[in-house]
Amino acid sequence: MDVWRTPEDIPADLGQSVVTVGVFDGVHRGHHAVLAETVRHARTRGLTSVALTFDPHPATVHNPDRPVKLVATLDDRIDRLAAAGIDAVFVQHYTLEYAQASAESFVRNQLVDQLHASLVVVGEDARFGKDNAGDGALLTELGHALGFDVILLNDLGEPAGRRWSSTWVRELLAVGNVEKAAEVLGRPHRLRGKVVHGFQRGRELGFPTANLKGEELGEIPADGVYAGWLVRDVPMTNAAEYLPAAISVGSNPQFDGVERTVEAHVLGRADLNLYGEDVAVDFIRRLRPMVSFESVDGLLCQMDEDLRNTALALGVPTAGRVDPAEVTAI
Repeated sequence: MDVWRTPEDIPADLGQSVVTVGVFDGVHRGHHAVLAETVRHARTRGLTSVALTFDPHPATVHNPDRPVKLVATLDDRIDRLAAAGIDAVFVQHYTLEYAQASAESFVRNQLVDQLHASLVVVGEDARFGKDNAGDGALLTELGHALGFDVILLNDLGEPAGRRWSSTWVRELLAVGNVEKAAEVLGRPHRLRGKVVHGFQRGRELGFPTANLKGEELGEIPADGVYAGWLVRDVPMTNAAEYLPAAISVGSNPQFDGVERTVEAHVLGRADLNLYGEDVAVDFIRRLRPMVSFESVDGLLCQMDEDLRNTALALGVPTAGRVDPAEVTAI
């Protein structure tokens, strides 16, 4: 899949295309329905399918004091658009100046002149242009005037239920309901980041962890302990390795921590050296809230139970604590 970040990146011989437009944060099931329709029509017509997306998130640009935490990183978004079958993605750098374009100007200058749209596929609630003045009716009207077709898909969501949306995913993650979030997304919620050094308390207790932290992680689920997978790329291949992990989210109240982190302990592994490596963490099930215990022994008993429950949730063999002396990470 091609990724274009400036108009100069667009091939001169692009020809006509089928275009869909959206932030596509998380690329949830509603997005997938729109993308599938875009790809289907592009292939039927023998044209290029193009997804126009925006970075940073428009809501963050318009309200910088209340930035939106993304459900997925831009790189993951691009990967998922590729997996959906899209031929090319235009990542439009979103600014307040860009947002001043009228709805008609956006359609004429970007969709038609720049991306050569012969068909535009969007959800029926799509809005565009300055102050979101453009809607499906205007898009259809402009299509008749400028020579492109329009498909407006009906609101997409659960039967007789709520519409699938990134907002819904954020609400579910805020209360730790990663299982329902996975239903909306169509896959487990994922965080991606670089493994950094922590206080190494887990290593001393027999639970070495890969630590992720920072705003760039995106939408972190509510504090608690989760069962999930640590996912790492296999060098020199396009494959990924999924390692069963007990995942702790929070500030570590047992040791009076203040910084919120994501710590993943891979079951039974003392031989992993992940520092500096970019990894992903997939959340499968919330096991319990984050609490403080009266003693370290009480914490250890609960962590042993967390390991057993993680193995049960993931359908993998149970593993106990590792020997701190065998941990190879430095």
